[in-house]
Amino acid sequence: MPPAYSQRSAAIEPFHVMALLARANELQAQGHDIIHLEIGEPDFTTAAPIVAAGQAALGAGKTRYTAARGLPELREAIAAFYEKRYQVQINPNRIMITPGGSGALLLTTSLLVEAGKHWLMADPGYPCNRHFLRLIEASAQLVPVGAHERYQLTPELIAGHWNADSVGALVASPANPTGTVLSRAELAAIADAVRRQQGHLVVDEIYHGLTYGLDASSVLEVDSNAFVLNSFSKYFGMTGWRLGWLVAPESAIPELEKLAQNLYISASSIAQVAALACFTEESQVIFEQRRAEFAARRDFLLPALRQLGFKIEVEPEGAFYLYADISELCPDTPDAYAFCQHFLETEHVAFTPGLDFGRHRAQAHVRFAYTQSIPRLQEALQRIERGLRTWRARA
Repeated sequence: MPPAYSQRSAAIEPFHVMALLARANELQAQGHDIIHLEIGEPDFTTAAPIVAAGQAALGAGKTRYTAARGLPELREAIAAFYEKRYQVQINPNRIMITPGGSGALLLTTSLLVEAGKHWLMADPGYPCNRHFLRLIEASAQLVPVGAHERYQLTPELIAGHWNADSVGALVASPANPTGTVLSRAELAAIADAVRRQQGHLVVDEIYHGLTYGLDASSVLEVDSNAFVLNSFSKYFGMTGWRLGWLVAPESAIPELEKLAQNLYISASSIAQVAALACFTEESQVIFEQRRAEFAARRDFLLPALRQLGFKIEVEPEGAFYLYADISELCPDTPDAYAFCQHFLETEHVAFTPGLDFGRHRAQAHVRFAYTQSIPRLQEALQRIERGLRTWRARA
């Protein structure tokens, strides 16, 4: 018999898309052309100025531990970035550099949530948020949301679902998987609703910078006590470097630093030095060009999927995802995993079942990541159109 493993490990659900990804990679190894629309990773590699800075860091021997808070010059650069982009002044001492946005989430959940307590979260939402809570013997209270709420928590929902075990709320703007953005006024109202309950507000701003037709407001513009999760992975294109940051109230920093020292010692020194190049004018030009490309992809893919029968009620304003209702494409009970499996096996197009993002109508939804070029998206649409014919015939 194998040894017994922890119940907390067993309770953390796998990414359903990873099984699809493994199968996609098998098919690819067999010589099939797979169009990957399933993983939230841009097709752009890290911008050249950042790569050069990382190479220089290696050459200069910048390979030792840093302080648990991170390099002072990087924290200062992030603070300057907030002042320039959001007109918010932040003391660099309030910033923790972390191993990816996940490191920021780990610190925040560890600090704020006791065993048996919970945070309110929108359903659908990014699954790791609830899984991190389970890891520390807490939980997520998933609040069903739909197009009417633009897939976001509202002050009314917070007030209606808050109970004796609630200690905070986590919202994401832009959100994964829906791409919706909370306005400054909405953030202020949510912050006030959480404050009335004497809870903590945590805001995932990992997709900031990747918005289209508007600039996302930071919660720090309206609530200086909020905890903010961010990352160098999405807008800055440093996915594999595993680097993020957390902005927290100054009073929380000593406890967060103690946790960081014990949990991971420090974020990658090489990645931190390289990330300084993110804030140069040369790099910012590249990032804005890429943002324009993502906007073009969204504007191409959104109407095309709607024309094929995918129901997308809320136009995403950020991130690089389309969250689509497949109910009208499934004559019987929707089965998002079987739907995705069909297109992978028959047309070699991979996208994500809604099961990965929660429970509320999850079987009736899939997520497309527009992280491929427009010619590849055109090819994907041709294959999806063909695959829909065989899907209907099978049903």
